[in-house]
Amino acid sequence: MSLHVTSEIGKLKSVLVHLPGPEIDRMVPSMMEELLFDDILYGSRAREEHRRFQQVLSFLADEVLDIQQLLEEVLAVPEQRSAILGDLGRALSWGPDMDYRLQDLTPEALAATLITGIERPAQEIANSTEELYYLPPVPNYFFQRDPLVVVGDRAIRGSMATPARLREPLLSGYVFQFHPRFESDGGRFWFQEFSTDYRRPSSYARMRPTLEGGDILVLRDDMLAIGYSERTEKTTIERLAESFKSRRSPIKRIFVVAIPPARSFMHLDTVFTVISREECLVYGPMILPDGAEEADVYECDLTKREITWTTEKDLLSALRTQKMDLKPILCGGNDPIAERREQWTDGANAFAMAPGVVLTYDRNERTAEELSRHGYSVVDEADLLLGRAELQMRKKKKYVIRLAAHELSRARGGPRCMAMPLVREDLPA
Repeated sequence: MSLHVTSEIGKLKSVLVHLPGPEIDRMVPSMMEELLFDDILYGSRAREEHRRFQQVLSFLADEVLDIQQLLEEVLAVPEQRSAILGDLGRALSWGPDMDYRLQDLTPEALAATLITGIERPAQEIANSTEELYYLPPVPNYFFQRDPLVVVGDRAIRGSMATPARLREPLLSGYVFQFHPRFESDGGRFWFQEFSTDYRRPSSYARMRPTLEGGDILVLRDDMLAIGYSERTEKTTIERLAESFKSRRSPIKRIFVVAIPPARSFMHLDTVFTVISREECLVYGPMILPDGAEEADVYECDLTKREITWTTEKDLLSALRTQKMDLKPILCGGNDPIAERREQWTDGANAFAMAPGVVLTYDRNERTAEELSRHGYSVVDEADLLLGRAELQMRKKKKYVIRLAAHELSRARGGPRCMAMPLVREDLPA
């Protein structure tokens, strides 16, 4: 089973990540605004934090895969390497100089270079306005949630809203297109018909319309929630719905949540994540009925001859009409100051490894306290990794595992952002 995701919470079997490499060490402050980083990262510490994150994932997942390793394996096949470099050259307006720099690299070195970029020699940029890179790095690539999302037994390739992230869905798409582990009789993608404006300079090339994976939640095998945000356009959601219907996807309903175009709410999963069969973690002002920042919600019904769109009162009551009754747990608790602070630091961006077993950042203390009040045992990652605590899965206890992520959290993404499930167990009926 190469791809199978029918919920946000089924026990994790296989997951895709990327250890942040030299690409984050090559990032300069001028890149922060476009990449939505709060600061440039201290690479050594960020990598150590991510390694511990992977170790925690492996407590339940059978395999934790790195996208760069899979890309190496794809590039080891000469025909695939040629096709990929040709496509990248067209998308990024490469000239003969770039082809020359890449042509003799080993598959391992080429995969790394396509992610970490190529710096210009110091003598070329000293005392000049020359660009710093022949090929810019992609520091956001450790957020594997955004470039590509698994829905059911296929993937949806993303289309990033900022030019700096254009290369990410291309690289992830090549892995899913060519790697033998993702073979599928019915096709590998639900939807990937994006256009790229090749006429613009390569550093400003953009894919349209936009769609980022943090806006897509697999609520059930037949139902999605999608954020209409500053990162995902209405046009994309409409085309995706049409693609599901024309390809006879199991998806029958999509609930669209209109999120204000603000940096703190870049994706739906920054304000709403599912953490158990009965519970969700939410930023109350936006998700709860009559909240001060309540988001508009629409239902897209794919069961009729023509796709229909209707307005819903709020997300949670709309889900109840489909027999999904989720009790909201408040990110930051009931304190209006804490809820805003902890939403900003990804307190609502929890990642479920199994029903009721979720990962959050340790800096979100008030969120952990609120989860504890709802029956979750709070476990620090160090206690789990050193054997001072264990997950008693057979007793069906609920856990919130707090990740130490001082550096990773500066990049404006939480545990869900860093993990792309490939295979989850189905939930029992």
